[in-house]
Amino acid sequence: MSRRVLLVRHPAVADSLHGLCYGSSDVPLRDARPAQLDAIAAVVARSGPFTHLYASDLCRCTALAEVLSDRIGIPPLMDRRLRERCFGTWEGRPWDAIHAETGDAMLGMLTDPVGWRPPGGETTYELRDRVLGWYAELPPAGHIVAITHGGPIAALQGELSGRPVGEWPSLVPTHGEIVTIGIGQNPPAM
Repeated sequence: MSRRVLLVRHPAVADSLHGLCYGSSDVPLRDARPAQLDAIAAVVARSGPFTHLYASDLCRCTALAEVLSDRIGIPPLMDRRLRERCFGTWEGRPWDAIHAETGDAMLGMLTDPVGWRPPGGETTYELRDRVLGWYAELPPAGHIVAITHGGPIAALQGELSGRPVGEWPSLVPTHGEIVTIGIGQNPPAM
């Protein structure tokens, strides 16, 4: 049996968070009604059957993971390594205010992925490394689904496909979108 991994970005967050940096903060979904979550879970379930279900431990992922778990009969394994990037002291602040204070310095996330970090947050490669650590520990065979965030999905997909960090933002999927990591995509030696 080979391995196939589906990464699903969580549903959209509450409208009150529009324009705010929330990264690894535990924020609510825009629409946490069972019908809305069940519709996304139904689409994901059609890609099964699955052997494993993982999720970020933040509520915007766990809500969908629980509904999907009921549908496919596999309990979710929550893993902090699937969390969105930690933006440190920027969390909860408007992006416009952050840009007004720092100007284009925040582009360091892309131009200096090893050394640049938001105050108290993590570098781009720290995000990448923790997601790669999760990926490297997956079972060697099976049909795996993980409910996670845009940053981890883009970092994993970008790293596995050998794309430069500057292209990773274009790999962030829309809310509820499914990204397939193909057979034979292994993390690079670190």
